[in-house]
Amino acid sequence: MPKIGVIILAAGMSIRMGEPKLLIPLAGKPLFRHVIDSILGSSMQPIHLVAGEYIEEIRQQSEDYPELKIIHNPNYTDGMSTSLKLGVQSIKEHVDAVMIFLADQPLTSLEVIRALIEKYIECKDEGVRIVRPKYKGKEGHPILVDASILNEFHSIKGDQGGKSI
Repeated sequence: MPKIGVIILAAGMSIRMGEPKLLIPLAGKPLFRHVIDSILGSSMQPIHLVAGEYIEEIRQQSEDYPELKIIHNPNYTDGMSTSLKLGVQSIKEHVDAVMIFLADQPLTSLEVIRALIEKYIECKDEGVRIVRPKYKGKEGHPILVDASILNEFHSIKGDQGGKSI
């Protein structure tokens, strides 16, 4: 079984929302905690969360997750690429693959997570390096990325994710 780690991107500025979206309660807990809870049902380790402006609030509201490593992105205003690079840098030496989650997508089920892992294991010997879910023809998250291509994330810039990879 490959060692699969997790990067949770939680450094967005919530400009359109007007308040910290990740801290808004959903079913009695902050939005970002739902993502962590989904991950904890899997066997993925380590779990790294990249936060920006609201790092202190996220730390306070996740103290009961000892397995969670929170990384500060001081350049969060420069876009998602900066968070991806930090997350990749912090985890790449410790894993065979990484699953990348968006902290503002709380409804990812354990079933989807397990299906992505199974597909990755099934297809990696055929050269597949990225596994991504699709729903009604539309690509979504989380994305599972093989460690062999993680260095490619260092070439992205601005407010873009890994789509070009």
